[in-house]
Amino acid sequence: MAESLITREQFLERYEKFDAPTSDAAVGSVLATADQREVGSGPLEGVAVLIKDNIEAIGLPGTAGSLALLPYPATRDAELVSRLRASGADIVGATNLSEWANIRSTRSASGWSAVGGLTGNPWKLDRSAGGSSSGSGAAVAAGLVSLAIGSETDGSIVCPASLNGVVGLKPTVGSIPVHGVVPISKSQDTPGPLSTDVRLAAVAFEVMSQTSGAVAAVDNASQLIKTLRIGVAQSWLTGHTETDAVFEETITAISKIVASVDKSDVPAAGDEEHTDEYTVLKCELKDDLATYLRDRLGEHPLNSLQAVVDFNREHADKELQHFSQEIFEAALTTEGRDSDHYRAARRRNLTWAIDRVFNPAFEKHDLLVAPAYGPAWKSDLIIGERGAGGVSTTAAAIAGYPLLCLPMGLVQGMPVGFVISGLAGDESRMLALGAELMKQLGTRPEDGFAPAFRQPTRG
Repeated sequence: MAESLITREQFLERYEKFDAPTSDAAVGSVLATADQREVGSGPLEGVAVLIKDNIEAIGLPGTAGSLALLPYPATRDAELVSRLRASGADIVGATNLSEWANIRSTRSASGWSAVGGLTGNPWKLDRSAGGSSSGSGAAVAAGLVSLAIGSETDGSIVCPASLNGVVGLKPTVGSIPVHGVVPISKSQDTPGPLSTDVRLAAVAFEVMSQTSGAVAAVDNASQLIKTLRIGVAQSWLTGHTETDAVFEETITAISKIVASVDKSDVPAAGDEEHTDEYTVLKCELKDDLATYLRDRLGEHPLNSLQAVVDFNREHADKELQHFSQEIFEAALTTEGRDSDHYRAARRRNLTWAIDRVFNPAFEKHDLLVAPAYGPAWKSDLIIGERGAGGVSTTAAAIAGYPLLCLPMGLVQGMPVGFVISGLAGDESRMLALGAELMKQLGTRPEDGFAPAFRQPTRG
């Protein structure tokens, strides 16, 4: 293990200092800690790793942030957790998340769950840590661990990576197994790493996907990226003036290390695309969550989305105290996957993402780039999310294609992220570009890019 990677002992010390309720900062990124278990030997030997609490691991709750699952802690390791342990990774705990991976309500606040409370952003404690892999991003930024695992359906790794100023890789859907991961959508869900640097993300990706090539690409990045043709997705700008200005500066930096940089006319998702995606997610949630609950709990009464909705109503004082569950209730009114409505929505979504967005763009470019989100907004449990950006995640979410987010700089003292988008299986080239770009930008931990744990202020 590299000496700079955080161990269990260091994690426990930093958890008490920065994250625990009694600490000075009380970031609240860790939902539960885990005892040490026997592990194998490999590239992550001795590395402390936190996993999002919608991923099952023996010794951890696996609640997806919901009180409904709290009495039934995980009794098995998700397949990706088994692969991490076999590589020597020390699973030290579970991270808080946006409850049910942020699929319960349109007014939810990222980073809040009934089990874990509200996660803060280490850069400024009253700002959002993003979601839904909120605790995973915040824990890495706070220096609790070098590596955490999150999951993404649409933006749930990219958002916390951007807002917390860390590296986040959303891999190609299907490249990492999802058995033992609380689902939203089989079509769009994928686990992925959040880390302090690109090379560690590449190592974690290889371990969880049981593939090779990503680490070698990072190690030879300067040579590999010289031939890349980069497309700048102008329609995916955040609309936040200062963030988009930092992005333009980043494009200047990237133009010095690749073959070409040109504007791309890829479209942004419109109302029809968002409506179709919402339909797909509701239908798949209804079916996939029921399948998961039956697999995990057997014949237990908590074996369907309806049972979860009923539980939340019965425990409304805790579960529904800040926002409701209208997405869950809307999903119940669907017929699931076995409907013409679902099939038509999914078909239109894929036609748009693949035929109108990616295929034309990648005839001219090897990778696309865009800003991720504006600086973290203030957490608000009354009004909910009010952030800027997120445009760059939708097409890749629908198509199941990979994304890499990395910090590109600061806006008013808060980190903002840069997104690299590729086709299925393009992780190695994306990681290589990301590694070399972070050197150019000076946004690595060794360059002093780290949070200040600033206390809340007005405005």
